Amino acid sequence: MPTPAVPPPPPVPAVRPGTPAPAPRPGAIPPPDIVRAAYAELVVTDPAASREFYVDLLGLVVTHEDEDAVYLRAFEEYLHHSLVLRRGESPALAALAYRVRSPGEVDAAERYYRALGVPVERRAAGATRGIGPAVRVVDPLGFPLEFFYAAEHVPRLHQSYDLHGAGAIARLDHFNIVVPDVARAERYYRDLGFRVTEDIRGADDTLYASWLHRKDTVHDIALTGGDGPRLHHIAFSTHERGQVLHVCDLLGARRRSAHIERGPGRHGVSNAFYVYVRDPDLHRVEIYTTDYYTGDPDHPVLSWDVRDNQRRDWWGNPVVPSWYAEASTVLDLAGKPQPVFAREENSEAEVTVGADGFSFARDASPQVGPST
Repeated sequence: MPTPAVPPPPPVPAVRPGTPAPAPRPGAIPPPDIVRAAYAELVVTDPAASREFYVDLLGLVVTHEDEDAVYLRAFEEYLHHSLVLRRGESPALAALAYRVRSPGEVDAAERYYRALGVPVERRAAGATRGIGPAVRVVDPLGFPLEFFYAAEHVPRLHQSYDLHGAGAIARLDHFNIVVPDVARAERYYRDLGFRVTEDIRGADDTLYASWLHRKDTVHDIALTGGDGPRLHHIAFSTHERGQVLHVCDLLGARRRSAHIERGPGRHGVSNAFYVYVRDPDLHRVEIYTTDYYTGDPDHPVLSWDVRDNQRRDWWGNPVVPSWYAEASTVLDLAGKPQPVFAREENSEAEVTVGADGFSFARDASPQVGPST
């Protein structure tokens, strides 16, 4: 009996030299020195229902609440909040906030964005509860960003184990946004001082997605190609895979498994163990763990082939269509929805998702054992 042909193993991500942030051009106004992703402000239609989801199911801690908003944080966090749920008529993103390295960097943010000619709003201390003087802008990609340094400190609960549930969330990790032109968005974030860790490219070098960081993890911001500007998700980190699984078990036990959109699984990109859930307003939240250290100055960039289905799920599971198609509206500084522009290049879903949801990497996997 002839020995069956064994297909070649699937390709591995290409490793390229690291991409340090470009040095400011002579005479250019330098960008603010950003430390990390710090908090998100979401507009929700029913704060009580959202509170129940984020506190009773996901386990976040309430720092403050009133008739119009709930301020939440995770167990490691000592700033006033990492998530604001604000009452409104329609679900939307009101702001993504970055903490900067010093009070003077707030002024630097104002100078930088005024030079770019985009809308800029100076905010007094307390305009957002618990946050000091800040600058809010609509950035060149159409997203409402806030830059702040000063913030109210609250008790860090990382050793209050009597308060931790089995799925205890440690901290806010990153934002993921949907943009029509990923290459343009990557250049903008690199100009802000972010560094690329991983990306997804096609054979023609089309850039489909990019992950960039300021803190020493895989990312503070991810860029997903699609119609935008829209918010794809915010992500919170846990310390262990079991905590991610416990979130799934809890949702099942409460008969709330419809909140689970995708996973649990492991990403190829970032190596993270994850589950994606949708809140009562369909804002997407990722619970995430086990990515890796990126702080060395020569950290290489991993480039994934867009046709390799292990990029999005290391186990080769297909991505549900809603994960590619659906995302949250974003607002301008006046609270009005931003117009959404279509992506002109193909999306990942158009390139990779066939009738069965799979691409070549699964078909190219070696056979296990003899064929019959």
